[in-house]
This record gives sequence, structure tokens and C-alpha cells, in this order.
Amino acid sequence: MRSDTERRIFYTALYHASLQPNLFTDADGRYRGLDRRIHQAEDYTHYTVFSLWDTYRAAHPLYNIIEPERNRDFIRTFLSQYRQSGELPVWELAGNDTYCMIGYHSVSVIADAWAKGIRDFDAELALVAMIASAEQDIFCKKYYREYGFIPAEREAESVSKTLEYAYNDWCIAQMAQALGKQEVYETFIRRAQSYQNLFDP
Repeated sequence: MRSDTERRIFYTALYHASLQPNLFTDADGRYRGLDRRIHQAEDYTHYTVFSLWDTYRAAHPLYNIIEPERNRDFIRTFLSQYRQSGELPVWELAGNDTYCMIGYHSVSVIADAWAKGIRDFDAELALVAMIASAEQDIFCKKYYREYGFIPAEREAESVSKTLEYAYNDWCIAQMAQALGKQEVYETFIRRAQSYQNLFDP
């Protein structure tokens, strides 16, 4: 039997973990998209406040276990945002992407959900969106793809970004393999090894 103090700590932490993401639809299901237009959420609930660099490691894996339907709607929200902007969210807030953290960890949220059996979203579109986000020429992804690392003189946080992008590539590879896209898998699993370029033996 756990003590009252341990139970209080556990349930307080669980409450805090559930504060975001937040609903972003009006009562009729309408919301403002990343393209600044009004959209209608069909068959899902649209959310906001995706601080993904902060939440992809533990909060979203937790949601996959305790709130799989809600996490599925998070992914459906990501895919709507991709349709509106051409990329998956990095750090979305109130219909705007703030880009205030590194990596693009919506891909890990999607891959983890798929690995844990959450299937009720368009997986083919998700993979296309994951690849599109990886192939953009922003935040020195071009150097990462070209050299297998980001040169320090080209971008701040070069080591951290290289590691984040390598992990994101690994997530894309896992999703591609799960969907039987062997060529995509091979491309991204090879790129995922870029973390090794940072080690000096």
C-alpha cells in the first residue's frame, strides 16, 4: 500500500501531465489553422500547445497508454497542420508554429503511436509529412543531410541539432519499415547513423 504522500505526488504529477495540449476548436468544431484560415475539424478534436521537444520523450508515450484516443487526435491535428503549412509542427501554439525548440519531434510522437498500436489515422499521409519535414532546408537540415552533421560555424546548437535530427530520422525509418517502405527505411536508417559523426574516439 502506498502512502498518502506518494499517492498525492503521483496524482498531482498525472494532473500536471494532462494540462496540455489544449482544445483549439470552437463548440461547432471550427478552428483557425496555420494558414490563418478557418477550418472545420471532421471526426476528430483539434488541439493546440504542442511543446513537442518537452513532451515527446515521456508525456506522449504516456498518452499512448492512458489516453490513446486523445493522442490519436493529436496526430490528426498534426496532419491537418501539415496540410495547411507543408510541415509537421515543431512547437505549435494557438495556430502558430513558434519554432522555439530544436528537432521536429512530431515524427517521434507519430512513430511511437503506430508502434503501440494506434492506427486510426492516415499512416501514408503521416509518412509523407514526416519525410517533408525532414527534407526542408531550414535550421541547417541541408548541412545535416550533406555532411552528416551540422558544422559549428554554420549554426548554433550544432551538436544538439545533429543529434535531434538523427533521432528524428530513426523515427521516420521505423515508420517506413512498419509500412513496408523499404527504400525509405534504408535512406533514413542510414541517415540516423549521423550521430556517430560527433564522436571522437
